[in-house]
Amino acid sequence: MVSVGVVMGSDSDYTVMEDAVKILKQFGVSFELKVSSAHRTLKRTVEWVESFEKQGGRVIIAGAGLAAHLPGVIAGATALPVIGVPIRSGALEGVDALLAIVQMPSGIPVATVGINGARNAGLLAVEMLAISESSLKDAIKEFRQKMAQEVEIKDRLLQEKLNS
Repeated sequence: MVSVGVVMGSDSDYTVMEDAVKILKQFGVSFELKVSSAHRTLKRTVEWVESFEKQGGRVIIAGAGLAAHLPGVIAGATALPVIGVPIRSGALEGVDALLAIVQMPSGIPVATVGINGARNAGLLAVEMLAISESSLKDAIKEFRQKMAQEVEIKDRLLQEKLNS
C-alpha cells in the first residue's frame, strides 16, 4: 500500500517537489509520484485521486504554480488530508499560488506550506502518518534532535571563530 501521493501540475514542478520525495524516502514512507493537471486533465486527476483513496492512500501532497487549482481540486475529490505546495513561478513569484491554495472555501481545507516548501510538506505528511505509526513518531523526534544538534554545532563553531 502506498501511503502518500505526490502530485504536481507539470513535470517542471519536480525540481521543487523532489524535496518532498527526498523526505519521504528518508523516512521510508511509500509514495506514488504523479503529473496531472487540474485544468488540462481534470477527469484523469479526479480518477487518480479516487483510485488512490480506494487503494488505501492516506495523504496527498499537491504542488502547483500560478492559479494553483490542483490542491483544491484534489481536496474537493477526497476526504484524505491534502497538503498544498505553492510553486514559485510567473510574475508574482508564487504569491498567487500561495493565496490560491491557502484561501480555500470553508469545508474543503488544504494544509498549505510556504512557497516552494515541498520539504515541509513531506515532513507534515510524515507527521500525519506518525499519528498511527509510532516508529515514524520516533523517527521524527530523532530527526528534530539531530537538527537541534546541528544548530548547536554551528553556533559553537561561530563562537570559536569570533573568539580566535
